[in-house]
Amino acid sequence: MTPAELSAAVRAAVQAAVDAGDLAVPVPAEVRIERPRVKEHGDYATSVALQLAKPAGRPPREVAEAVATRLRETAGVAAVDVAGPGFLNITLDAAAQGALAQTVVDAGDSYGTGSAMAGEKVNLEFVSANPTGPVHLGAVRWAAVGDALGRILTAAGADVTREYYFNDAGSQIDRFARSLLATAKGEPVPDDGYAGAYIEEIAAQVVAQNKGVLDQDEATAQETFRVAGVDLMFEEIRSSLADFGVVFDVYFNEKDLHDKGELDDALKRLTEQGRTFEQEGATWLRSTDFGDDRDRVLVRSNGEPTYFLADCAYYLDKRQRGFDRCIYMLGADHHGYVGRLRALAACFGDDPDQTLEVLIGQLVNLVRDGEPVRMSKRAGNVVSLEDMVDAIGADAGRYALARYSSDSPIDLDLDLWARRGNDNPVYYVQYAHARVASLLRNAAELGLDKGELQPALLSHEREGALLGALGEYPRVVATAAELREPHRVARYLEELAGTYHRFYDACRVLPRGDEEPTDTHRARLWVVEATRVVLANGLRLLGVSAPERM
Repeated sequence: MTPAELSAAVRAAVQAAVDAGDLAVPVPAEVRIERPRVKEHGDYATSVALQLAKPAGRPPREVAEAVATRLRETAGVAAVDVAGPGFLNITLDAAAQGALAQTVVDAGDSYGTGSAMAGEKVNLEFVSANPTGPVHLGAVRWAAVGDALGRILTAAGADVTREYYFNDAGSQIDRFARSLLATAKGEPVPDDGYAGAYIEEIAAQVVAQNKGVLDQDEATAQETFRVAGVDLMFEEIRSSLADFGVVFDVYFNEKDLHDKGELDDALKRLTEQGRTFEQEGATWLRSTDFGDDRDRVLVRSNGEPTYFLADCAYYLDKRQRGFDRCIYMLGADHHGYVGRLRALAACFGDDPDQTLEVLIGQLVNLVRDGEPVRMSKRAGNVVSLEDMVDAIGADAGRYALARYSSDSPIDLDLDLWARRGNDNPVYYVQYAHARVASLLRNAAELGLDKGELQPALLSHEREGALLGALGEYPRVVATAAELREPHRVARYLEELAGTYHRFYDACRVLPRGDEEPTDTHRARLWVVEATRVVLANGLRLLGVSAPERM
């Protein structure tokens, strides 16, 4: 019996009590089931009686007894105890709990997926770093977290489009072009320019691809370096992210908004809706009407559009492409964007609570021997994606960055994450999968197959604990999707790995020597295979490999 099935059984027990006249309450649409931390409190627990006590006008324990009486008649339920102020502690019989192993194995890759977000079309924008240098560590965090979140939302049933907003215009790009041109001429880069070995590399490539560029006049040469340099830099960004396992469905170029007249369209729509006003020759958005801390300039007095007007046009473009929800994943220095983005959505007539989310990620520091890692030689004054991958590998990098709540700063200890030992969380989880795979290979070599599952044989305490942990996986994925918190999957996998190791140490799966295989061995093989499925599925959601051997 899965937690979802047990939840339905508890709800049915409430319905039965209502039908019998023992309770006068609205039957809840869903009943939350949890795993108690103490085994003596049963396999599962629910606080549904406490929730129903007030509408029932009765003490919670009386409500709990009314529900427990019906629930005890449910097939697969061994015992129901009323505890504390009115909790229901539920114990399943071995057969009901053991049947979960077959449920997991039969579901395979689809185990843990759900339909809570079915039919919802989501635009998930993350990274979106300007093409002026290699992907820096802050953006790498969003690469790992954003890609994992996209996978988790997809598992929850959403139709997710991963999008990279590619800005190839503006003052930063101008400084980038001037830096390339100066470097190509052997001159110092401007004081506000970009430095690092990558500038020298790209400048050399531009010169090699554009013969005579250095003989052009200053303005023409700078434009050549701007266009070619941005193309080369962005291709490097795209390639390094792909090597990290992050590939976007859409690479959206800001220039397209300008070329297609979408800034003008957005401005016209805002004006027609009475959301703009003129002041000192500039056009402003009345964003304070919708909670922003100040009104925003859309068009400067010189007629030039602002970045914010591009933001308005970009949001409108997403909505016109049919996205129900637009999720923006922004860096630690972008808190000010939350209010203005919500305001612009409201100015277009949308409810920002329904159509827009802004997630803010905090800083990441790399440390070794307790000291911050020195700056990258190639990337100048930042630590880049390549620096991190060179130090600990892509799997460890992705897992490490997704393992922590993104709204908390983190220090990543390079020595820890490069270590092949159980104190390295990603190694610990991957080793559990490899250990499972090894056992399944050994079983195949012995000619031992799972046969038909006899779930009642899975009565050992460690078997029950592992089956209970496997049953929690769909709820963990659903919660991670609902709260936008991929780290919940990583922490769950670590707990599952530990639970599996304890099961393995206590419950012999393969027969010894000349011992004949028993049905208990075969039943345990089902549990092992189910564990492999969940470990692999969870690692896949994080974009981390599930090795067969280590």
